[in-house]
Amino acid sequence: MLPSLGRILGIIIFIYSSLSPVQAASKGVVKLVYVEWSSEVVSTNIVKALLEQAGYEVQITATNTLGMWQSVANGTADATVGAWLDNTQGQYLNLFGDKIESLGANLEGTRVGLVVPEYVNINSIEELNANIDKFGGKIIGIDPGAGVMGRTVQARHAYALKNYHLALSSEVAMTQALSDAVDTKRWIVVTGWVPHWMFLRWKLKFLKDPKKVYDYNGFIATVVRKGLAQQQPEVYRILDNFYWSVEEMQKVMFWNVENYADPYKTAQRWLKENPERVKQWLEPKLVK
Repeated sequence: MLPSLGRILGIIIFIYSSLSPVQAASKGVVKLVYVEWSSEVVSTNIVKALLEQAGYEVQITATNTLGMWQSVANGTADATVGAWLDNTQGQYLNLFGDKIESLGANLEGTRVGLVVPEYVNINSIEELNANIDKFGGKIIGIDPGAGVMGRTVQARHAYALKNYHLALSSEVAMTQALSDAVDTKRWIVVTGWVPHWMFLRWKLKFLKDPKKVYDYNGFIATVVRKGLAQQQPEVYRILDNFYWSVEEMQKVMFWNVENYADPYKTAQRWLKENPERVKQWLEPKLVK
């Protein structure tokens, strides 16, 4: 016996109501790519949750720095909100500039350089060689493709730090080494940057850089694939509107490291607590 019309309608309503809001009303898929640094985990999840509020299904993929730029340039990703410029990732902008579109800064006031705990009584990179034994002849770095690592290679030459070993690791390993050193008041020098939650957890300082190897007042940019403006104009507009402060990002970063919080749930929490920001980002126009 064929089911009645009422029963068919009931089944359809049940299936539709069981879908998530994104599934039920998706305007399409948006693919975001990022490097798995704490700053980019934060911003990417914020934008994912934001675009989902606007009705899109959002897929995020972590990769390395080169892979991030390549993915946007070849169109396998729609965008990244984690392009560190002016100079930190400037070589990638030069390499892929004709294949991508930069929407400009989504956060200003970044800084990269060599960082030590405040109890370390030197203040300049120029003082590192005189204290090589205290630092164990080692600068603790992160992944080799990161812009701060390229700058640190240049700093080793500029400051004649040839007897220092630049240790390749990861952000997680670097912050763990920093934590261990601070616990025992041991001297340590690491590659560091702002925004970062470690400046909220520990008392740290950048070593002065008189030769100006590192960036002091850079920015993080949003980079999108060619054609996004024409094919997904609302997504393009929201990404272009996305702009926030170092303080806002660091707050969410710190939430993430507290009790190993889920970055996506943290992003949803921040958006819920900041409705005016959400309204700005979703508006048709935003003056930065």
